[in-house]
Amino acid sequence: MLDKIYVALIHYPILGRDGKIISTAVTNLDIHDIARTSRTYKIKKYYVVTNLPAQQDIVKKVLHYWREDFGKEYNPNRAEALSLVSLKSYYEDVIDEIKTIENEAPIIMFTSAKWRENTITFKEGQQIILETKKPVLILFGTGWGMPDEILNQCDYALEPVRGKSDFNHLSVRAAVAIILDRLIGENI
Repeated sequence: MLDKIYVALIHYPILGRDGKIISTAVTNLDIHDIARTSRTYKIKKYYVVTNLPAQQDIVKKVLHYWREDFGKEYNPNRAEALSLVSLKSYYEDVIDEIKTIENEAPIIMFTSAKWRENTITFKEGQQIILETKKPVLILFGTGWGMPDEILNQCDYALEPVRGKSDFNHLSVRAAVAIILDRLIGENI
């Protein structure tokens, strides 16, 4: 069902370069661009997950400006896209809210640059999305990926996005757009 798809960008908990749990910085571009991509693919809600009060303040200021202040009148399309954004402190808060909205837990897919035990192709992910009546949550990580405490709660890992080169370091904004297109495409 294409009307129950959710996206979350995880900034905590995230793995740092050394494999330790960290919080990553929220970027203005990720808030805007992922919201625009989410609106284009009819995502129900886009969650920005960060536990740091200073980072939460950045998200709140961006959202206020574009949803309630001058930005709303200056660029109504941006305001519409940003209306999908919801700020949460923890991954569990996202799951709880989806359960409240949908009256059931979502199927959870995560993205990774690595192949894992439960990796499925984009085609298989698309079939799951098209055939299930359950909500679907697609997790995107920052930093050096999500820790096992999140990954172990997921139902599926989506195959990595690969180009035809030996370089693989897409921005999360680009990865979200590519993955949503591969999973949803023109099915909306």
